[in-house]
Amino acid sequence: MTKLTKRLVEKPWGKDTLPAPFTAPAGSRIGEVWFEPPAELPSVLVKYIFTSDKLSVQVHPSDAEARQLGEHDRGKEECWLVIDAEPRAALGVGFHKPVGIDEMRQAALDGSIEDLLVWHPVVAGDFFYIPAGTVHAIGAGVSLIEIQQNSDITYRLYDYGRPRELHLDRGSAVAKGEPYDPALRFHLPASGTVELARGPYFLAHRVDGVPDDALLSKYSAPCLVIPRAGTVTIGADTVEVGECAVAGAVTDVHFDPQGACILVRAA
Repeated sequence: MTKLTKRLVEKPWGKDTLPAPFTAPAGSRIGEVWFEPPAELPSVLVKYIFTSDKLSVQVHPSDAEARQLGEHDRGKEECWLVIDAEPRAALGVGFHKPVGIDEMRQAALDGSIEDLLVWHPVVAGDFFYIPAGTVHAIGAGVSLIEIQQNSDITYRLYDYGRPRELHLDRGSAVAKGEPYDPALRFHLPASGTVELARGPYFLAHRVDGVPDDALLSKYSAPCLVIPRAGTVTIGADTVEVGECAVAGAVTDVHFDPQGACILVRAA
């Protein structure tokens, strides 16, 4: 079976009305849809995130920092593709100006860190790459696809008074108190094949229609396929929007000439 197991995750900040094709079970607030990483590509995790409230201000370590801190997991780099946004929806990424460790820690304690962050207004089609060490927060009213290293390490710096554990020592040790690099964000054009991310851990493209030979050559290893319009076929499986599948190589995938999808592989 090439389709990945899909898991709907309830969150207090989730939504009871989801963008198509997803539906939330009655009485549930779904915050995330996870796709279990396959054995062929265990290092990359894909999820959808749906928010009705702000998520915590947080940061992730790099692989090296995770080892130095004695973590039993890899670090985390990630990227976001906004697929739907309510009016005034925003993503908090990076600071307005350089912030020292002591200032950041105090701001996390008194809540003013929220004001130190730059809140980027977003619409569907906005893309952000989030390197390890980038202080960030997903705002309310956002639906996005997150592609990340398959890691569960998150250091919460501020959580709006919610009764969850904060990680100020570890978070301030790895956080970069600096503005966000504008070269790491862009808005996708309405059509065309676009490289989304070429980081140290994964490569990702938005593909319109059938990929050309140049792109095919970049995905000769196992890859994830995330349909965004139309369907793709891998072997006997038809993969639809809202699903994710693994292919041994992109040459195993039959693309819809009128469709669009996201391809992801390990770097």
